[in-house]
Amino acid sequence: MTDQQPLSADEVLDIVDEHDHVVGQARRADVYARGLRHRCVFVLARDGEGRIFVHRRTDRKLVFPSHYDMFVGGVVGTGESYDEAALREAEEELGVSGLEAPTPLFRFLYEGDGGSWWSAVYAVRCDLAVSPQEEEVAWWRFLSEAELEARLGEWEWVPDGFEAFARLRAGGFLADR
Repeated sequence: MTDQQPLSADEVLDIVDEHDHVVGQARRADVYARGLRHRCVFVLARDGEGRIFVHRRTDRKLVFPSHYDMFVGGVVGTGESYDEAALREAEEELGVSGLEAPTPLFRFLYEGDGGSWWSAVYAVRCDLAVSPQEEEVAWWRFLSEAELEARLGEWEWVPDGFEAFARLRAGGFLADR
């Protein structure tokens, strides 16, 4: 563990109810500490060969530090739309600019390890040279679907991303992308 403070603890987030309606705002650290429902985006990023961007989160992340993830994304800021957050988070985490708007696929209410949040899942193609944020990403590679599938039982994955990926597979969203 580093001696630095965790990231983004003071960022203000919208608090939402079970129907995804805004009912208040709170600091990210308070949202996590109190288990308040908020909004997140998950973006499945593929390169020109169709491989999926997979990364391990840094040990400074507030939620699921050092876990693997097959999505880029994060929390939706106060007053920000899911679509705006998806593009912002994809560009930030991949370290690119000029990315096309991610395609919305579906939404679901995640309730599990770490809390509860409304989750919007997107897909994007990234033909740009990526340079992931060192503050967010400790390791990364583009993996084929077969390589990713082989690691699902081996690596410690973020549980919300793991659930989103299972829903992608079950819904047929991985085919022909």
